[in-house]
Amino acid sequence: MEKILFTGARSGIAQSVIEKLAKDNYFIYITVHTKKEEKIIKGRYKGFKNVSCFKLDVTSSEDRKKLEDIDIDILVSNAAVGFGGSLIEIPISKLKENYEVNVFANIEIIKLVLKKMIEKKKGKIIIMSSIAGIIPIEFLGSYCSTKSSLIMLAKVLKKELKLLGVNIKIKVIEPGIYKTGFNEVMLDNKDLEESKYFKNKEKKIRLKEYLMFDVMGKDNLDSIRRKIIKAIKSNNNKFVYSAPLSQRLFAKIYQIFKG
Repeated sequence: MEKILFTGARSGIAQSVIEKLAKDNYFIYITVHTKKEEKIIKGRYKGFKNVSCFKLDVTSSEDRKKLEDIDIDILVSNAAVGFGGSLIEIPISKLKENYEVNVFANIEIIKLVLKKMIEKKKGKIIIMSSIAGIIPIEFLGSYCSTKSSLIMLAKVLKKELKLLGVNIKIKVIEPGIYKTGFNEVMLDNKDLEESKYFKNKEKKIRLKEYLMFDVMGKDNLDSIRRKIIKAIKSNNNKFVYSAPLSQRLFAKIYQIFKG
């Protein structure tokens, strides 16, 4: 029975994947940021003998020590936060926090898990990035740049592991816009009314956000769930898994003509 560790698995896409995998032949470690969230997920998965839930603040060195005695075959590195706001005005503290969680803490977890994988000469690291790591989105520059960083770090890590001759797969997931509540929080936590530069452009900005996130956003998570499960189960060398198809194609066209 392979052991899977999910970080940042309180709800949303991660939850939809876990609910499917928990019925298969895997042992799943589900981790969340706070004790309150831990209580919630323990209640949610109490009927599953192949699930273990615990608090893992990825930015905490003490919490990360909990992983030292766990033998993990597959890591789904999913923990993330997002902050909205113009790069001109967003507090540098928010930018640092975004990188601390989305980039540095995720790399800390990956490095820790990789030690045992390298000893075994096999394993799988699945890094949750985003189509936002490919397409620059105004007022989400902090989040977009962290996801772009993860894509590049994954590419480099894949090349370095190849030099070691180990069977450790690196895979990147690039979800498009899904209505999980995560994007909505990012959009809401920027204060355009207090903006020195963009206050008089609020209607135009809100309209563009509506068209992108409300009109294009997907309610159904099936397409991205299938991609993640395929990445988990597949032993091929495919690197990037993205969905939905329409947004993936748009991202490819963007890369060709505007990248």
